[in-house]
Amino acid sequence: MTNYTLVIDTSAGTTVAVFENDQLLAEVNHDESMKHAEQIGVAITQVLAQAKIIPSQITQVVVGRGPAPFTGLRIGIAAAKMFATGVSAKLFGVCSLDAIAWADISSRSESNLPVLVTADARRSEHYWALYSGLSKSGAPILVDGPGVMKPAALEERFAAQDYMITNKKISAADLGKVFIAQQKDGTESTVVDALYLRDPDAVAPKVLRDFGKKVSG
Repeated sequence: MTNYTLVIDTSAGTTVAVFENDQLLAEVNHDESMKHAEQIGVAITQVLAQAKIIPSQITQVVVGRGPAPFTGLRIGIAAAKMFATGVSAKLFGVCSLDAIAWADISSRSESNLPVLVTADARRSEHYWALYSGLSKSGAPILVDGPGVMKPAALEERFAAQDYMITNKKISAADLGKVFIAQQKDGTESTVVDALYLRDPDAVAPKVLRDFGKKVSG
């Protein structure tokens, strides 16, 4: 059976991708971190067009759960839920930091040091998670976190151990690779609750209604 997977992440910018089984067909990225509501529907339409498939062909939807600020993250999760419901696709969630870990670790050929992933949490704080490497199937192995801390506190927490640090951009293509590896491991998750890790910065706007009607119609 062929699985077409739509991957969505709005924990930083807006990034979406489509896979046919484990092959990436298309990816669309918008870097603006304050325009998720305007970009998400357009990005999904664009990526489906580039992949040359229609919404009803999607069998799986994967969404990044953060951690990230409240408003942007919620828009991506709402879009994923709406799309999955509209086309009767299975819905899965992945920690967004896993995508950064996968991109960094899979590109390294020599170092066996743990990798500390960080991302901007605003309020002069960092989201973080520590990974020891990849599983046999290629899924990142989480050993600590995720959490949110001031940079000085984070440095103090890991002062006694050696590690590599990365803060790459989150990519839907990388998030999809993590999900594919998790499926091979049997560790994929249907939990899509947002990882906020602290009180929200703002209340999420009402968005995506027109796009939801378009998907289900």
